[in-house]
Amino acid sequence: MNCPDCGNERTRVIDTGTSADGTSVRRRRECQRCSFRFTTYERPEWESLQVKKRDGTIESFDRQKLRAGIERAVEKRDVAETTVTALVDDIESELQGREARIVSSSLIGELVSENLRTLDKVAYIRFVSVYKAFSEPQEFLRELDAVLDAELDDFEASNSAL
Repeated sequence: MNCPDCGNERTRVIDTGTSADGTSVRRRRECQRCSFRFTTYERPEWESLQVKKRDGTIESFDRQKLRAGIERAVEKRDVAETTVTALVDDIESELQGREARIVSSSLIGELVSENLRTLDKVAYIRFVSVYKAFSEPQEFLRELDAVLDAELDDFEASNSAL
């Protein structure tokens, strides 16, 4: 591991620990040249998980690509970085827990959609507008109406409980 401060290749591990959920290893390191200390995280790489795209091509699952899509949807929304990380972790765990080693991109899109719908309605609309690739404005309006109707139902239910 190269030192991020001086680029030296010789670093040593000072401390090692596991994350709370046990999915990664945290290591504190120190550069042997400049004594700069930094933290690295190791996650297992599941080479066997593949994603089948809409066009039929298959590629390796990319956690960063998933995260980037979610971050675009929640951009300028009141959604914490830790919430995004937890969402990515949950979706990745769901995919890893399946029997199939090849998952469709549409399954990933559905998992993200479901989670964003409960998390933030605007982020959900942003995500599905790209994910579902609406070809007509009416399709987009139908999806927006469904979200607004659900919000109205929730509002009416909470008022009738009072």
